[in-house]
Amino acid sequence: MAKPGKNNLITDVAGISVGQAEDARVRTGTTLILAEKPAVAAVCVAGGGPGTRETDLLAGGTLVDAVDAICLSGGSAFGLAAADGVAAGLKKAGRGFGLIDLPTVPKSPIVPAAILYDLANGGDKDWGEASPYAALGRKAYDNASGTFRLGRAGAGYGAAAGAHLGGTGSASIVTRDRITVGALAAVNCYGSVYMPGTDAFWAWPYEIDGEFGGVRPPSDFSMNAEDWGAAKLNPSLGQNTTIACIATDAILTPDQAKRVAQMALSGFSRAIRPVFAPFDGDAVFVLATGKRALPDPTAATLARIGELAASTLARAIARGVYMSGR
Repeated sequence: MAKPGKNNLITDVAGISVGQAEDARVRTGTTLILAEKPAVAAVCVAGGGPGTRETDLLAGGTLVDAVDAICLSGGSAFGLAAADGVAAGLKKAGRGFGLIDLPTVPKSPIVPAAILYDLANGGDKDWGEASPYAALGRKAYDNASGTFRLGRAGAGYGAAAGAHLGGTGSASIVTRDRITVGALAAVNCYGSVYMPGTDAFWAWPYEIDGEFGGVRPPSDFSMNAEDWGAAKLNPSLGQNTTIACIATDAILTPDQAKRVAQMALSGFSRAIRPVFAPFDGDAVFVLATGKRALPDPTAATLARIGELAASTLARAIARGVYMSGR
């Protein structure tokens, strides 16, 4: 049977590390998913109010088909500057894409990014002319490792999941033929992650070994199409977002990574209700580190990876909210 990796984190995927940084005064943070070597990447954006950087590079048919890192951040549009700090760290390490290999010409680090809105969470946003996000990005880069905190940490530090605390969550799965898929999510959704009137997560069918509390819905639970549970009461445009990254050690082409991203979107739907609203900025990236050849390189195997991405993402979302309350 497939089972979680050693740490049940996205960093169980070979070639992936994660760094995080927070600013308690501002009540915000940044999460970096760092690839050991340039990784094939893709993205799917499903929310109606996204905030992203360099996602056009991942559309296919472009010059660059691999990235150095993915940056997820709070801060709304200001948070996109976190990728500048990440790029600075990568430049110092000599990483990036270059058409010309000359010592006097720096390479350009490729760091697609997405942000969530946490500007109205009560933190001190009077930071003057320079936002804290580039510094947070650089700190996250310097902190990158194989383990990291869940819950009120990184990009999910100042987030809210419906009427509950949001947070950063992660999970992983390893198949019987040793393919590893991991997910990381920063959860700041409009919709509820809990079933109405219960402490059970919508994602409960995908839970493994009680990783987000083991609560199950009551036997007499009745579904009401108009009862969403504890969603945010007064959502506003652009203020509600879940941003996520899937990683796998499988060798994928850019087109295959795009298909995995498209399938992974259903992980949002399994964990949050409603989702992809006009005021959400939901987006999911995919990184393929290329450490493991597909045992059966067919569409059926790709479908397996896509389904594992979706279920693992649903688990990561629930874990992020669960750990925020611990």
